[in-house]
Amino acid sequence: MRPTIGIDFDNTIVSYDDLIHRAAVDRGLVDVGIEPSKRALRDRIRELADGEVEWQKLQAVIYGPLMRDARLIDGAADFVRCCRDAGVPVFVVSHKTEYANYDVTQTNLRTEAFGWMAAQGFFDPRGLALDRSNVYFESTRDQKISRIRSIGCTHFIDDLEEVFLEPSFPPDVQKILYAPDAGDVSGSGAIVMPSWQAVRDYFFAHRA
Repeated sequence: MRPTIGIDFDNTIVSYDDLIHRAAVDRGLVDVGIEPSKRALRDRIRELADGEVEWQKLQAVIYGPLMRDARLIDGAADFVRCCRDAGVPVFVVSHKTEYANYDVTQTNLRTEAFGWMAAQGFFDPRGLALDRSNVYFESTRDQKISRIRSIGCTHFIDDLEEVFLEPSFPPDVQKILYAPDAGDVSGSGAIVMPSWQAVRDYFFAHRA
């Protein structure tokens, strides 16, 4: 049976590590020498007074006004291209609200995300040729899971294992955890993938 693949967006297709690092240093929240990874930066910032608020303010900036400077994760575009060439449907399904609570600019986060994807060639017929109607930004995690179910995904790729641990996550969808920094154990029963190259090999190595 031909798969139908759903993919999360933030930190699965797009990386904010360098962007968060730069923005956090500019705001004096961390020293320049800290590891430029979202997890390390989040943990350090949350140790500050009002750290949770500062972290949310930082996220509001990178998902909004600075989104254009975010980085496409290595191998993600190649995987989508392989799916296109093989006739495998791909959907992007993400928990992303329209506006961030702490963004004083009130930038529409979904508009910025669509703009970033367009700049990366996702919707270009000569590029990845992904249909814009196959991209869904949902306001809650429950709505994200409902969308995964309604579009008939056979597989879903996400960097957050918490999504797979939700009781409402459909049991017949194969869980694929994109986790470059994780080991090979997943409490959710997901297949752990350390890279997009590994994801591509999982789906397409037998076609070579």
